[in-house]
Amino acid sequence: MTSQDKKNIRRWYWSGAILVFIILVIGGITRLTDSGLSMTDWKPIMGSIPPITEAQWEEAFEQYKQFPEYQVNNRGMSMDEFQFIFFWEYLHRMIARLLGLVFIIPFIWFAVKKKFDKKQLKRSLFLLALGAGQGLMGWYMVMSGLIDIPAVSHYRLAAHLTLAFAIFGSCLWFALDLRESHPDPGRGTSELKKWLYLFGFLLILQIVWGAFVAGLHAGHVYNTFPKMFQYWFPPELWISEPLLINFVENIVTVQWVHRVVGTLLALIVIAIWVRSYQLKTSFSTKMWALALFTAVLTQYMVGVFTLVLHVPVWLGVLHQAVAMILLGILIGFIHHVHCFRNQKNN
Repeated sequence: MTSQDKKNIRRWYWSGAILVFIILVIGGITRLTDSGLSMTDWKPIMGSIPPITEAQWEEAFEQYKQFPEYQVNNRGMSMDEFQFIFFWEYLHRMIARLLGLVFIIPFIWFAVKKKFDKKQLKRSLFLLALGAGQGLMGWYMVMSGLIDIPAVSHYRLAAHLTLAFAIFGSCLWFALDLRESHPDPGRGTSELKKWLYLFGFLLILQIVWGAFVAGLHAGHVYNTFPKMFQYWFPPELWISEPLLINFVENIVTVQWVHRVVGTLLALIVIAIWVRSYQLKTSFSTKMWALALFTAVLTQYMVGVFTLVLHVPVWLGVLHQAVAMILLGILIGFIHHVHCFRNQKNN
C-alpha cells in the first residue's frame, strides 16, 4: 500500500468519524424533542423522499395518529408540531444514509483498485458490518416505541448509542494508525496505560448509563447537585426487587450511578494529569493528559448544568457531543502511548 493510498484511506476514516459525530448531535436533538417516533415505517430506499404535498403530509400525519405516542402523549397536536418532530427524525435518517454511502462507495473503489492491504480490508469490512448493524439497531429501537408504550426501550437506546460510539472510536483509531509517524511519549507510559485502561472501562459504563438516564428521563428527578436534594443516598435507591434491577430500571438509582461514575472519572483524570508530570513523559504526552483533564472537567460541568436546569435541549445535546469529544481524546491518548513502540519495532 503506497503512502498516497494510506492518506486517502485515512481521510476516508476521518470523514466517517466526522459524520458519526454529526449524526450523534442530530440524534440527541431527535431524542430530546421526542421526534424519534414521528416516522412510523422503515424504507431504506423509498424513505429518502419526504412528504411534499399537503395530501402527503396529511397521510403521514394520519399514519402517526395510529400509534401510541400520538394517542397517549400528543393527542390534538397540530400539523406544524408534527412537521417539526418529523423534520428532526427525517434529518437523522438522511445523514445516516449519507454515512452509509460515504462508507460503501469509497470501499468499493478502494477494493476494485486494490488499494487495501489485508489489514485495512479487514478493518473496512468490520466498519461496514458495524454500520449495517447500527441501521438495524436504529429501527429495532424505534419499533419498541410503536407497540404499546410510547417510548423506546432504554436498553435498545443504549445499544444504539454504544454502537455509534464504537463506530466513531474505530474510525479514529484506524485513521491514527495510518499516520506516517508518531511522537515519542517518553518514559513512564506503562503506568499511564493502566490508568487509561481503567478510565476507558469506566467511560464505557458512563456512556451506557448516560443512555439509560436519557431513555428513562432520569435527568428530570433530583435536579440538585452535589446532593440529591438533602441526600447522598436517596431513599428510593433500592426500592425495586430484585435488588440488581435498580441499577438499570430505577430512575433514581440510574441517575445516582451516572453521578458516581462521573465523579470517579474526574478523580482518575486528575491522577492521570498529575502522574504525567511526575513521570518522565514527553511534552506531547503531558498535552494529551491536559486535553483529557480539560475535556472531563468540561463534561462534568455541562452535566451538572444539564441536570440542575432540568435538561434543556441545547445542554442535553452539548452533553452528548462533549462525551464523544472526550472519547476521541481518550482514543488519541491511548494510541499515542501505544504506537511509538510499534513504529520503532517496524
